[in-house]
This record gives sequence, C-alpha cells and structure tokens, in this order.
Amino acid sequence: MSLVQLIAHADERGLAASGLACLDRCVPLLGGDDEILRPLWTTLAHPADADAWASRLARVRGALAGPGEPGEGEAALLARRMLAAAPSEPSAAGLRVWADACSLAALRIHRLLDPAGEDTPGETGEAGEAGGAGETGGAGDAEVTGGGVRGGSPLVAAELRRQTAVLELLAEHGTGGLRRAHEVTTEGRRVLRAVVSRRARGRG
Repeated sequence: MSLVQLIAHADERGLAASGLACLDRCVPLLGGDDEILRPLWTTLAHPADADAWASRLARVRGALAGPGEPGEGEAALLARRMLAAAPSEPSAAGLRVWADACSLAALRIHRLLDPAGEDTPGETGEAGEAGGAGETGGAGDAEVTGGGVRGGSPLVAAELRRQTAVLELLAEHGTGGLRRAHEVTTEGRRVLRAVVSRRARGRG
C-alpha cells in the first residue's frame, strides 16, 4: 500500500506511532535529546491509557517549550508545529489528522535540510500551510514503489521509507512492531541530527 493508504487504514496505535515517529526524527531541530519522547513511546503499548498519553505529552511540551532561536528557519518551525498539534486525547480521528500532517511536515523538513534537494521555484509546502501526506509538495516528488523509492532527494527518500516502514510494522505486528519501529526512528533521528550539526558548523 502507498503511504496515504497506510495512514488511512491504520488503527489508533499505528497512527500514534506514525505521528510520534515523524516528530521523534525531527527532535534535533527542537534541541531535544534522544530520550525526550521515550515516555510517549511506552504509552503506545497501552493505547487505552489516554491519561498517561496526555500527561506525558504535556511534560514533553514543557521540556521542549521555548520561543525558538532568533531567525529560526522553516524546518524548526514545522517541527514545533508538529509537537503543538499532537492531540491530548488520542482518539482515532484526532490521531489520523495529526499523523497525516506530521507525515507531510517531516517530508518537508527533510527536503529543506537535504543539500542535494534544495527547493526549486514553484515548489509548495510553506510552514503555515501543511496539509497531508496525500498533497503535493511535501515529498519532493519521492514515491514508494514495489522496487523501492523513486524520485526525490536522498534525505527525503530515506524519510519516506522510514514512514512507510513504521506504518507497515504496526499494521503487521501491532504492539510487537513497536520496538522495531522505534529502532527505525532512532536511525532516522541520528541521520537528521548529523545533518543539523553539519549545517550549524557551516553557518559558523
């Protein structure tokens, strides 16, 4: 199935994992450490515990709260909006909207940060207009096919593969897929952290 179809068919756990994974991979833009979202990951084993999700989400927001850096770029603004949009009540409807928006925002972030895929005239996806995974402009023309990922810049193609992998793992294995989904996400976060560090050194 396509990424859009996977989101459309995902259950509450899959949707929460999808949105959380997108946010987790982008945590380096918010100055968060590698463990900041782990408490939210642990709640996914018990999705009926809405109170635990809400309280841990509030703590994460408090830990990552802040006005941002002066001149903060679009990528960081998108990451902040992903966190702000996370639903306090993990209902299927709210999580589906969040997962869809996080998918597009994360792809946009990776496209913005990929030195091999700089924005070109006519591309869309402004920070304040994030829609969903089914809209154009977020994936940088990357597409998951039966033989892999076609089109798009390398960083975007890798993010698209990881988004698809997380949803497939949860669809196929349920709770049993959470560990591998987190590992896939950790790998992506390390890649993005390295990219952010290189860009910071380049500006210095």
